[in-house]
Amino acid sequence: MPQIPAPAVTPPRNPREAMRRDEIRRFVAARYGLRGTLSLHRRALGPDLLRAPLNVALSPLFLLTRLVAGLLSLAGLRRAGSWLASRRIFLGSDVARQVEADLGAFIHKLDDKGAGVAAPAETVAKAVADYAGTRNAVAEITTSLLVLAAGLALFHAATPGVLSLAGPVADMRAQDRAIDDFLLGRGLGRLWHGAFPARHDGLQLLLTGAVLAVIASVVTTFAGLVADPLQVWTGTHRRRIRRLLARLDAADPRTGALPEREHLLARLGDLSDAAVILWRYLRG
Repeated sequence: MPQIPAPAVTPPRNPREAMRRDEIRRFVAARYGLRGTLSLHRRALGPDLLRAPLNVALSPLFLLTRLVAGLLSLAGLRRAGSWLASRRIFLGSDVARQVEADLGAFIHKLDDKGAGVAAPAETVAKAVADYAGTRNAVAEITTSLLVLAAGLALFHAATPGVLSLAGPVADMRAQDRAIDDFLLGRGLGRLWHGAFPARHDGLQLLLTGAVLAVIASVVTTFAGLVADPLQVWTGTHRRRIRRLLARLDAADPRTGALPEREHLLARLGDLSDAAVILWRYLRG
């Protein structure tokens, strides 16, 4: 008689890893789901609105220090790399402090359940702070995507950042003002300036850029209201926390030295913004 093959046996899941995954899923749903992120962003209604523009301006400096710290660590200068990576660049925000407190409490909860990490407390605190910074970089990326969508919808042009958006907005404001001020009325003014468009001057461009930068920083502060539930749905928050715990398990002294890819993507948006400005300038 032909032998019936035995059914495949699925190897049992590692109980510790299974517990971690379940705890991560519950934590992410509670903290970054719609209700959780609404509660979190109530803390942004205050001094965070003033800190936001400065933190956006400090983002390139943060990336530079992380890149240099990573290169120092790779070159064998680990103490210098760790020292540089430990420097706090961003101004502490109430939202970021709450994110750090929640994630720190979550890791302590894992410790109590026997599913904690191997890294010392100082390394854990540094990784938790970096996680909050990475979440802010995601908010910057979200803002850049919104600015890009606005430029495509309003001006049919790629505007990956505030700098490239400022020019078209300033031109639009100059055009509207010129039509309003036309001596023969708005109707003829619209016809005249349709043929001979008004252009912004340097002061208009500077003021428009400043106003857009402030608006963009406020949008970045609250971008998590959109980005957090979306990352819960896609599993991005869960994967990011699992990566963080895996690095802490390895207890690598270079943990946190190199910037996360989200920071690189956020700065890639800045470089794209500058490239658009340069291209427009070269085209005249």
